[in-house]
Amino acid sequence: MPETPILITLTLSFVLVMASIAQPAVDTPFLQETAEKYSLGDSGANDVRAVAVDMQGNIWAATRAGIYLLDKTQNRWRAVTAPEHAGPAFAAFTDSGGRVWLGAWDGLYRALDSGLQKVPGPAQPVSALCEVNGEILAFGPDGMWRIKGDTVTPQNLPCARSVRAVLPDGNGGIWIGTDVGLFHHSLSGTTWHYDEQHLLSASVRGLAFAPNGHLWIGGLGGITIHRDGQRVGQLTTADGLPSAQVQCVRRAPDGRMWVGTPVGVARTDGKRWSLLHSLRWLPDDDVRDVAFDKDGTAWVATAGGVSAIRRRMLTLAEKAQYYLSVCLARHVREPGLVEKCFLQVPGDVHSWKPRDDDNDGEYTGMYLAMESFRYAVTKDPAAQANARRAFHALRFLQTVTDTPGFVARTVIPAEWKPMNDPNRVYTDAEWAEEHVRDPRHKRVHERWRLSKDGKWLWKGDTSSDEITGHFYGYLFFYDLAADEQDKQQVREHVRRVMDYIIDGGYVLRDIDGAHTRWGVWSPEKLNGEPDWVPERGINSVEILSFLKATYHITGDPKYEREYRRLLDECGYRDNVKRAKTFNPAWRTHIDDELLALAFPALMLYENDADLKQLYQQALDTWYEGVKHDQNPWFHFLYASLTGAPAEMEDSLMFLRDAPLDLVRWTVDNTRREDLKLVRAPEIEPWQTDRLPPPSERGVMRWDDNPWRAVQGDGGQTESDGVFWLLPYWMGRYYGYIAHPEASSQGVTWRDVEQSN
Repeated sequence: MPETPILITLTLSFVLVMASIAQPAVDTPFLQETAEKYSLGDSGANDVRAVAVDMQGNIWAATRAGIYLLDKTQNRWRAVTAPEHAGPAFAAFTDSGGRVWLGAWDGLYRALDSGLQKVPGPAQPVSALCEVNGEILAFGPDGMWRIKGDTVTPQNLPCARSVRAVLPDGNGGIWIGTDVGLFHHSLSGTTWHYDEQHLLSASVRGLAFAPNGHLWIGGLGGITIHRDGQRVGQLTTADGLPSAQVQCVRRAPDGRMWVGTPVGVARTDGKRWSLLHSLRWLPDDDVRDVAFDKDGTAWVATAGGVSAIRRRMLTLAEKAQYYLSVCLARHVREPGLVEKCFLQVPGDVHSWKPRDDDNDGEYTGMYLAMESFRYAVTKDPAAQANARRAFHALRFLQTVTDTPGFVARTVIPAEWKPMNDPNRVYTDAEWAEEHVRDPRHKRVHERWRLSKDGKWLWKGDTSSDEITGHFYGYLFFYDLAADEQDKQQVREHVRRVMDYIIDGGYVLRDIDGAHTRWGVWSPEKLNGEPDWVPERGINSVEILSFLKATYHITGDPKYEREYRRLLDECGYRDNVKRAKTFNPAWRTHIDDELLALAFPALMLYENDADLKQLYQQALDTWYEGVKHDQNPWFHFLYASLTGAPAEMEDSLMFLRDAPLDLVRWTVDNTRREDLKLVRAPEIEPWQTDRLPPPSERGVMRWDDNPWRAVQGDGGQTESDGVFWLLPYWMGRYYGYIAHPEASSQGVTWRDVEQSN
């Protein structure tokens, strides 16, 4: 078939998309947070109670095992408490001159360049410190001390003995938080607040002034807000606090308020809350204290060590370059497949090893599309080279099987062991158990087979997911990045795969001659067997998409005839109407992703007005179900296929807020009190009633449920970053995101291999 009508369709679609954009989003620099976590040694040293920063930028920590100092020359902590003074420390404070004072079990210490100097006088525990009119005030359960120069004056406590936090009031007096309420002490006397008229509860653990001058009083129940000594407000879990137990309150140099809780450190600018928790950000979620250095880095004391939360300005283009460098360094494995990597030491990316995954083909297809978009935008030969290598890796998944058109799930070197999901022989009893659980499950003993040349092990029982991802990648590679030689290879390859599916009766026949467990698109199965009803709509869209893409790529009318036969004679028009299911027993985000992979071929290449309307209606229904998932890929895909305005606020929020750390740490949001656990949008896992931003969720792919309350795998793997890179380059290609003023040089997998 001549390509001119197709080119016109693509051009008109692109013009429609461009016409819907009033103005592309400017790629302005934004603040990107990263975390550097520190262990101080054993469990006692890691039990950090307080931190402080001195005028030289040194970090001091009060821990259960004593006082520690961060040695910047070696970037590690060392104990500075003398052996005769070994014991717990409780408080750390920086005075107006930048000097650090520390309260310990046996008194007060002054930090010096050479170490510690014990302040003569206090021999009892010091648990809280502050400065008033040039005097250091030290508090403990046995008294209060005023230190001015070398003079130490003991005084009786003007409050309860359980002193947890102290804060000057700015007028010569001090606020004192205790387990039995809030005290205010000045020359005119002492007042005591403990009732509900003044406090959420009598337990006070943190004190700080907000930018507007209001006093924030943190403790059990949340934060009570005072003005001029009177209660004027409160902040609880209903307002965004993740826990009703506040352990410290600090004001950052930029005016944001930081609140330490047992479930992480929360921050607010007065408009919205954010939370840093999980091993992505903190060595332990139990946060006791926060201190800030001159660069704005937050040093967070926790029950498991110290974390430095750093901030730097980035553009989306710079972030894309970073993610790409990670992807190329650790996630492209021979013969060019792209997926997660395994971390032998959880969280340690230096311990990475390549690993296979059942969805290697699907996600390599998405990487192929991403690099094709990047090439179309930048004309960077590195992007084209990366895309070409990905295409040949997908092509190899077919040729390695030595069949007319069967495609392997994945492939690994023959000597590579162990692999995921190895060969397994089911006993009859074991199979009966599995067969009852899932009657469609296929009994496959030999999942891995040796290639003809003996160099590779390839995996069978290939899913429909892989074929869908393959065709998505082929389509955009062919249109956006392939040269004439590439296009000829794509034509030959898609014809081979499509013919194999058609000749098999619209199933994917494995080596045994029977269809794979999931590779089913036939009318007889989808329309005739009740067990396939959950897949009836989505699998119909998939096979129609394959046929339309193959027709577009090859120009062979037989694929258009088969496409029309399924639509007109086999009931696939009606099936398409039910592509997106909301049945709670059947709905999955896997299907949401697969439809996103399948819709483009149908929407871009179909010229029949009635069919275009049919697909538009199915696409609208799909988008209605996913538009609240904070997914820029879904947003940009829907806008690009329909001409509707792109959801830019949500998309930019995700692209900017997504953490640079791609390790799949476990993020558990079940302990948060600002969220509720629900059984929606999918019925199987516990989910949250609102969707936290990506920095507060686990790193995931778009086949997973972002609403899931617990995400991640304990840091055992690292994501390849394609979940972010694909929508970013789509956004650039379709004009939703403006071209940055300065572009960076391209990176290829060969560059990374040579540098490593």
